Amino acid sequence: MSEPSEPTDLAETADTADTPETAHENAITEPLLTQPQDGETEADPAEVEGPRRRARRERAERRAAQARATAIEEARREAKRQARGGIIDEPKPARGVVRGLKMLLMTVLLAVVGVGLALILYFTPAMSARNIVVSGTGAVTREEVLDAAQVRPGTPLLQINTNQVADRVAAIRGVASARVQRQYPSALRITIMERVPMLVKDFPDGPHLFDRDGVDFATAPPPPALPYIDVADPGPTDPDTKAALAVLLALRPEVAGQVGRIAAPSVSSITLTLGDGRVVIWGSTDRTDEKAEKLAALLTQPGRTYDISSPDLPTVK
Repeated sequence: MSEPSEPTDLAETADTADTPETAHENAITEPLLTQPQDGETEADPAEVEGPRRRARRERAERRAAQARATAIEEARREAKRQARGGIIDEPKPARGVVRGLKMLLMTVLLAVVGVGLALILYFTPAMSARNIVVSGTGAVTREEVLDAAQVRPGTPLLQINTNQVADRVAAIRGVASARVQRQYPSALRITIMERVPMLVKDFPDGPHLFDRDGVDFATAPPPPALPYIDVADPGPTDPDTKAALAVLLALRPEVAGQVGRIAAPSVSSITLTLGDGRVVIWGSTDRTDEKAEKLAALLTQPGRTYDISSPDLPTVK
């Protein structure tokens, strides 16, 4: 008789029979097979762990080994830095912060230099009014302008208030406007515009000259062909004076040059007397520009009296 065959080890059979078709079944039955039987000793977990657990354990061991190697390398670098001299390099400030600090320091430096330079120019004669230039004078003399300006030669230019000087010069009777400019390094320029006579009126102390604004700015013999004005109280705020000047300024130059006298007893009854004795009845200041155009054409006709108080129906007598 043949001997009975030895029983096959269950664990060995599971390993050899582990095929793709039975892999899922073996994974389920493996924990049951590794449980110790009665009277048997517990097997070593490393001998009975499955392939998945083994793979997870190996990955964990590799990660731990990599972390230990990194820590050792960092410790070695730190030891080298301390051995070279000691101090661990601190992080450098951002480039933008450094640039901002440089700009701030530059701005402060420029401000200090500017203030210092201004103080030097303000309190020292380095840039002073050593030369005062006056332009635009005619009837008003240079001496009158300098006396009114009250600027002492050698005064630092920055100490001169140009607006105040201009106001003092413009207060001269014959000056219509004044402008004062600093011209570095050592000059002050005063430019004036004189008043131009437009009308004249006789007063007990002599003839007074009036400019286009009605300002009485001079007592002197009038220029040739300057028209006289007949109003009760001429002046820049007098309505009759304003009306007479408005008519005179609206006339064409060739007509205005013929006017010898302009009478304005009121703003609605203005009369012009030409140098040859002809009379122009102007009326009010309404439609002044239109009347001036009609009068230029009307004066080409012979006559003694020209009525343009109604520009739609001008008449010649």
